[in-house]
Amino acid sequence: MLRFESVTAGYGRAQVLHEISLHIRPGRTVALIGANGAGKTTALHTLSGLLRPTSGTITFAGQDITFRPAHEIAALGVVHCPEGRRVFARMTVEENLLLGSYLRRDKAAIAQDLRRMYEVFSGLASRRHQLAGTLSGGEQQMLAIGRASMARPKLLALDEPSLGLAPQVVRKVFGALHTLGSASMTILLVEQNAAVALGVADDAYVMEGGRILLSGPAHALRDDERVRRAYLGQGIGSDKDLPVSTLS
Repeated sequence: MLRFESVTAGYGRAQVLHEISLHIRPGRTVALIGANGAGKTTALHTLSGLLRPTSGTITFAGQDITFRPAHEIAALGVVHCPEGRRVFARMTVEENLLLGSYLRRDKAAIAQDLRRMYEVFSGLASRRHQLAGTLSGGEQQMLAIGRASMARPKLLALDEPSLGLAPQVVRKVFGALHTLGSASMTILLVEQNAAVALGVADDAYVMEGGRILLSGPAHALRDDERVRRAYLGQGIGSDKDLPVSTLS
């Protein structure tokens, strides 16, 4: 579904991405992990057309989107849920969710998807008429993901969904992501919290210094000693840190 081939990008003279290549198959949840400043967010900005690469190619669903503008990439089915939630604070929960479907015209399907979002993010159902700005941080993050999902994306790109959330809230958010991924939605997950990201992902890439350092099945990287030392830490990689829905 998505291919980065030797993509280089940056801001002005500051080169951030150094010939990165990654491939995402349809229906997979893929984690892009690494320390702060590794280039993860820059990769998402480049994917969604907010930043143009200086070299390399990006192909989505068989189409070259390397230099397409952001609105055309979104229309093709790439939905970017940025870091920091960015809900519309003075609009209700339901109004925020419905904004995610503004390009759609299938009213019956929109209503069905709205009901499903209230099932996946059950805490939002009782707050549908509440202003989004009055929600907790975790509820706002769930709302942002739900709003993006209402667009029925072919690829949902999420930037740091666990940022600033308490551990128990992170479990709820990633449990919901696991549910969305199980419904054959393709997800690209950028995340510093390697333990939970590798717990919900099918495949993963490890970034360092703007380069892809490692890649492979998420469970294999989780067991890789280099990843455990650098990103999981002593005891952090235990099952207690994974979303409830991934534990069996």
